[in-house]
Amino acid sequence: MRIVDVNEFYSPTGGGVRSYLDRKMAIMADLGHELIVIAPGKENRVEERAGGGKIIYVEAPRLPFDHNYGIFWDAEPIVSLLDEFDPDVVECSSPWRPAWIVAGWKGRAVKAFFMHNDNVESYPKRWFGTVASPERIERAFAWYSRYMGRFLEQFDTVVSNGPALVKRMAERGVRVDAAVDLGIERQHFSPSLRSETLRRALLAQCDLPEDGHLLLGVGRHHREKRWDMVIDAVERAGAHMPVGLVLIGHGVQTKALERQVAGSPHIRLFKPVYDRARMAQIMASCDAYIHGCDTETFGLVVSEALASGAPLIVPEEGGAFEVSRPHFAETFAANDARSCADAIERLFSRDQAMLRRAAAVAARTVVSDRDHAIALVEHYAKEIAARSALAA
Repeated sequence: MRIVDVNEFYSPTGGGVRSYLDRKMAIMADLGHELIVIAPGKENRVEERAGGGKIIYVEAPRLPFDHNYGIFWDAEPIVSLLDEFDPDVVECSSPWRPAWIVAGWKGRAVKAFFMHNDNVESYPKRWFGTVASPERIERAFAWYSRYMGRFLEQFDTVVSNGPALVKRMAERGVRVDAAVDLGIERQHFSPSLRSETLRRALLAQCDLPEDGHLLLGVGRHHREKRWDMVIDAVERAGAHMPVGLVLIGHGVQTKALERQVAGSPHIRLFKPVYDRARMAQIMASCDAYIHGCDTETFGLVVSEALASGAPLIVPEEGGAFEVSRPHFAETFAANDARSCADAIERLFSRDQAMLRRAAAVAARTVVSDRDHAIALVEHYAKEIAARSALAA
């Protein structure tokens, strides 16, 4: 099967989309399929991959507020490439110009819209959440759902990256045909990597003894991640029990978070850890993983933590919630520090050995990126077969 992904979010300088597609390309090649990505670039060029597949950069304008990314506008070069490669499936995930270019292409391929994000949750609800209720914001941006419906009706299949998006889109009347859960590089993560020596060292960094409770948070420092709320919650819980937080990441909010924790002896901010083996050991060695973001559509980092055997503390909405289960997690009201603090206290009041055993059992069920690729190909194969049956 040849799949061409017209992807406006792929950047040569990094990001989650690049990591996902680079890994997916290698797995597809191993499975005997070919993935070709058409991405906006500063110039026209082709990047061949040793294991199979390629990135084709099409010269395109830069995004005004982030020059790492480009925006497609001219349809002709994209249509020409689709004609040249004649794919079995053409994927698209941008709801803007690329969606209309792919929808209007006259080729034989199954047209698939892969839905990775929820723009209403990520932007309007975050921007206006302090001045309007979620229901009012939903009503004000109902035009966006109607807009999506107009181009989605021209796609053969609409796929989401997990159940959180299916639920949100259903509430808005937006079509989603299938949920194909994203996966992680599961081979890196395991509860067996737990190190009591490392745990004691991290607790000492938080000025806590061995019988303290060690929380871990991982992610970029951006307002939508709600780390300021998580810090507030940890400080509240810390008034009743010995709780420390190690927060790994960096971003536009780093300076503000540093100021917030300046007087907190039990909270430490560390720079990103890029060594996968080291990160996996840290995840396995914490007492629980805590997550603040309620707008993400799939909890990749949360899944990595669970695959490491870490119990979870997550909001009651979004992709992280879909990963959690009561026997190894506690949940809290989204963006509510008091509710989050209560969840921390509840989790550490439970039988810790039993909690970790439950998380270790659940670790074996976490979907791998290979599982994801296989399930996606199977879905596309069914769509191709259905189209062939109609044409017969």
